[in-house]
Amino acid sequence: MKVENLTKTYGGRRVLSIDNFNFEKGVIYAVLGANGSGKSTLAKLLCSLERADEMSKITDIGKVLYMPQKSYCFQMSVMKNILLGGRDEKRAKMLIERLGLTRLSASAAASLSGGESARMALARTLMSKCDMLILDEPTAAMDISSTSVSEEIIKEYARENGCCVLLITHSVKQALRVADEVIFLYEGEIAEWGEAKSVLNDPKDGRTRRFLEFYGA
Repeated sequence: MKVENLTKTYGGRRVLSIDNFNFEKGVIYAVLGANGSGKSTLAKLLCSLERADEMSKITDIGKVLYMPQKSYCFQMSVMKNILLGGRDEKRAKMLIERLGLTRLSASAAASLSGGESARMALARTLMSKCDMLILDEPTAAMDISSTSVSEEIIKEYARENGCCVLLITHSVKQALRVADEVIFLYEGEIAEWGEAKSVLNDPKDGRTRRFLEFYGA
């Protein structure tokens, strides 16, 4: 996927402005930044949930899968919710088992806790193949154990499918564990971008350094 002059304006205020960027297949990108930096806006533009400003260009899109911050539960069982993402029951059972949802597979999805709902939503998202996988804070509601398992599954999915992954996160440690490259957004612009360990251990931009000092690498 390629973006050129990607901008988004709300009520006369520009909240995102990215000149040029190529998202490469097989690469996991972590998008970091403070609240309001444009992370979720970027995700919604790339998966066409929101319309970019006129003259913005997004090309070579391919198939995009998106997991939003809020986990949606349809009025059916956990298993049926997951099968909405794809009809491969064998894969659904594998994801259910690995994500610790086996005893809940026949339960009503509406009865799940926040962390359980997030695990179900992740399983549903990963039921089919794509060219770009966009995950907006996928593990924010999960405990440490579930987060660790989810991160491994995400990395396996990217490796097996050769797709690009865009992981939006507030966690610097998660970015180090999962990402190949880091995109740091500041007030809607890319302040720094590069190999994850390089950006997070030796940032070149002062805004990145201040963010890391506050959130801790």
